[in-house]
Amino acid sequence: MKLQMHSIHFDADQKLIDFVQKKADKLDTFYDRIIDGEVFMRLDKNENNENKLIEIKLNVPGKQLFAKSQADSFEAAADDAIEGLRRQIKKFKEKVVLARQ
Repeated sequence: MKLQMHSIHFDADQKLIDFVQKKADKLDTFYDRIIDGEVFMRLDKNENNENKLIEIKLNVPGKQLFAKSQADSFEAAADDAIEGLRRQIKKFKEKVVLARQ
């Protein structure tokens, strides 16, 4: 799956980008018609430790899926956001199958 990565207010290292890409590629096992997506990694300016924010947009035929997560590390935020997208993909896929019947 082709993902466009954006790091806002910091420079993401290649290990982080590869981690997010690898996690997102697993979504293809649930639905193989994902067109592409965008990932926004942002450092939030708040006082607590949970200042890493990830937003992921996925384009599927006829719809755009979106998940957002904030945690104390980008890896944890990515895991949470991708888990949310996995649930959305399953629901979307069920609707598509029902619409075909």
